Amino acid sequence: MVSRMRTRHFAQAKAEGRKISCLTAYDAPTAAIFDEAGIDLLLVGDSAANVILGQDSTLSITVEEMMTMATAVARATARAFVVSDLPFGSYETSPAQALETAVRFMKQTGIAGVKIEGGVEIAPTIRTLVDAGIPVMGHIGYTPQSEHTLGGYVVQGRGDAAAKLRADALAVQEAGAFSVVLEMVPAAIAGEISRELAIPTIGIGAGNGTDGQVLVWTDAFGLTRGRTPRFARRYADVGNVLLDAARAYLADVESGDFPNEAESFEDGK
Repeated sequence: MVSRMRTRHFAQAKAEGRKISCLTAYDAPTAAIFDEAGIDLLLVGDSAANVILGQDSTLSITVEEMMTMATAVARATARAFVVSDLPFGSYETSPAQALETAVRFMKQTGIAGVKIEGGVEIAPTIRTLVDAGIPVMGHIGYTPQSEHTLGGYVVQGRGDAAAKLRADALAVQEAGAFSVVLEMVPAAIAGEISRELAIPTIGIGAGNGTDGQVLVWTDAFGLTRGRTPRFARRYADVGNVLLDAARAYLADVESGDFPNEAESFEDGK
């Protein structure tokens, strides 16, 4: 096992046909657990706006909020490659704006790379960041920061739209991205694009033909309350474990059972 994942390891994994694992992470305790488990890449996603901060979309999260979480995740990891989303409004104006934001993240948080959404239209920005020495993960297909333009939470790349998806993927690759996320696209086209690209593809709701997979960890491990995406397999029910533990704590406090003598301090002890 490598001591620290680098972009070259992802390229090597694709060349050797080894799948790449990725989960979101937003804080030090969970990041440390995922790192110990051997997850290859941890994404400090702007999905934190929804699953951590309780917002309705990713659009409201700020640079400062993202940087706080990115710092925590980076500090907690020893092996995983840590990437942070650049939040909405922090990179779209110009490549210069994107570079300024990305440099802040790289210098102040300790992350290894950034992720930005978009294809052909964002390629010049990707190139600017890569030329400055910043590893960039692309993101095409359903891009949450563009949910209003895309008409909501809908699958992308069907029918004639497959040509645009392919063009976006090639543009991201040619701009120098080390990998690209394919979100909510038909499995067949995701597989075709994955075979055509030299860089790894990371799928989410894109079938198993991609070079790796990413999930929002609260969806995958049962902490999300309410509806979760159909593509998010549940690997544990952490939410109900936590609920049961909180109820047990409540009962012990109300009954006076907690704390007991062993859990209390006495004079001279």
